[in-house]
Amino acid sequence: MNQRYYSLDVFRGATVALMILVNNPGTWGAIYDPLEHAPWHGLTPTDLVFPFFLFAVGNAMAFVMPRLRTAGPASFWKKVIKRSLLIFAIGLFLNWWPFLRWQGGAYEWIGWTSINNQGNLTGVRIFGVLQRIAVCYFFASIIIYYLKPRGAFLAGLLLLLFYWLLCVLGNPSDPYSLNGWFGTEIDKAILGTHHMYKGEGIPFDPEGIMSTLPAIVQVILGYLVGAYIMDKKKEFAILQGPNVFPAQDTIKKTDADHQVMYQTITGLFVASMALLITGYIWGQSFPVNKKIWTSSYVVLTTGMAIALLATMIYAIELKNMRGWWTRFFDVFGKNALFVFALSAFLPKGLRLIRIPNGLNAKGEAVFISPWNFMYEKVYKFLPGPKELGSLLFALTVILFMWAICYWMDRRKIYIKV
Repeated sequence: MNQRYYSLDVFRGATVALMILVNNPGTWGAIYDPLEHAPWHGLTPTDLVFPFFLFAVGNAMAFVMPRLRTAGPASFWKKVIKRSLLIFAIGLFLNWWPFLRWQGGAYEWIGWTSINNQGNLTGVRIFGVLQRIAVCYFFASIIIYYLKPRGAFLAGLLLLLFYWLLCVLGNPSDPYSLNGWFGTEIDKAILGTHHMYKGEGIPFDPEGIMSTLPAIVQVILGYLVGAYIMDKKKEFAILQGPNVFPAQDTIKKTDADHQVMYQTITGLFVASMALLITGYIWGQSFPVNKKIWTSSYVVLTTGMAIALLATMIYAIELKNMRGWWTRFFDVFGKNALFVFALSAFLPKGLRLIRIPNGLNAKGEAVFISPWNFMYEKVYKFLPGPKELGSLLFALTVILFMWAICYWMDRRKIYIKV
């Protein structure tokens, strides 16, 4: 019996596809509310994408960790350090890419640090999505490798409680606001404001140092779910053996397989409900917040991820509801990190190419890039709300990236990091 469910690969691929969708609208000025992050406290569908991906990272870890333990500590450290550094470096590269910008009628080099037009020091952002994945993968791997499942669960619980304590002690009067959250001062001291994200109007990094602590637990919980799925299948592996059933007794073998799935699905739903209730209750005192990655946010989104995964196992494995939709997401999952990086690499690089697009109200020349050409020339002028054209452009990006992944899959090209 194969220990890995196909639905796990579909889950990972769907998560990557949604990450690409929310990161590539036609214009950031016209986005449907569900595709926006919550302004601060709260949760939107978009706020589920990143934690679901970290959950999937941990889930995949459950299937490779036994091999790493068999290979020994030296092999484990070599692989984990190499993979973590590589993912972090790719993220940093994408933050800096394309190394040039159009300024004053000419291209200029983007330095690690530089002075902008207002005379302020700016720099390349150090952290980001891939960097957080790298850090979470690194520390979660160490915790899981040395502490085993029960110890990893306890370590994750302590991390969530410790982070809550840090938030409260860091600023007892206003611990969960944009200006009051303690982690920003630590990021400023270590990274420097010029290397931080400023999308909130002030130097504040949603993938900064301290908010990465609870994010590590998302990977640990994903691993524990993957380990649970493997253990449930191992319990019934003997029912697949020829010593129990004759080779032609396929009905009994199928019944045994279904019994495994039903018990697995039941256990997953029970766990998801427990986490959802815990996350909701915890959120009353420690608000659910993606931007500072609160502990209640970890618990709540993990509960949602488990519920979705259990539903997919039921539909795909038990009811065999497979087809074009599973195949569509599956190819994304086979080159997950590559296609996510590509979806950032291409638009940023193509912005260096400037296509004349008329004049603005001041009579100044306006330029567009090949990347947003379709939006500016077609989708922008579709009837209906502006959000529709912006969404259709994002869906076009999804189809374009899918075509690349499908081509790679047909030729058995899999880029592993």
